[in-house]
Amino acid sequence: MTIDYQKLGKRIKEERQKKGMTQDQLSQLVNCNSSHISNIELARTVPSLDLLYSIADVLDVGIDALFMDQFKNPLSAQSIALAKAFTRFSESKRNLVLLFIEFLSNYENSGINIEDAFTPKSKR
Repeated sequence: MTIDYQKLGKRIKEERQKKGMTQDQLSQLVNCNSSHISNIELARTVPSLDLLYSIADVLDVGIDALFMDQFKNPLSAQSIALAKAFTRFSESKRNLVLLFIEFLSNYENSGINIEDAFTPKSKR
């Protein structure tokens, strides 16, 4: 896999903006200067792995989430997002999610379109 640094920079910028951070604020939290963050976001420079880890940590995302639009298999990005969401649930809600996944798995090959149960009739 070849890393697309333009996509990486774009994802970093998107995540930074979601957090309401400026480049200067991010740079202070990861101990570099704001022009370096700008250059990373514009794909003018390649971040070190240590800096990339720090950026991901400050933005509260996994490093792999910064590469999610570069995966050949989008399931990888979905798995990351699902795992992150899953950790925020209480144990009882995690058990409920697991039961729902098992339910979906049981009906996947039954010929029943389970999505119909969750889609309003007007949108089918």
